[in-house]
Amino acid sequence: MTTIELLYIAGCPNSVQALIRLQRAVDNTMHSNTVITSTLIDSAETAGQVLFAGSPTILVDGVDLFPTDGRTSDLACRIYVTPNGMAGAPTQEQIEAALAAHG
Repeated sequence: MTTIELLYIAGCPNSVQALIRLQRAVDNTMHSNTVITSTLIDSAETAGQVLFAGSPTILVDGVDLFPTDGRTSDLACRIYVTPNGMAGAPTQEQIEAALAAHG
């Protein structure tokens, strides 16, 4: 079974939209029993214990769905390159393509 986790920080304006897009992408591309969990990153220590690259980070089986040059222990927002320019979350289409490439 595939494990999908959304890592986010409190007050991140993009985490809810990312979760909605992720759920729709999973519904379109994966088995119906795929579970998405959300994990609040509430300290630099917590961020240092997981593969956190800013909020929101999407992990599939423990691997960043959108790999970057590195992790961060900063409680900060993440920027994604999308077809429409820089954004705080990947598009649903980007998530679907990344899920398809992953599995």
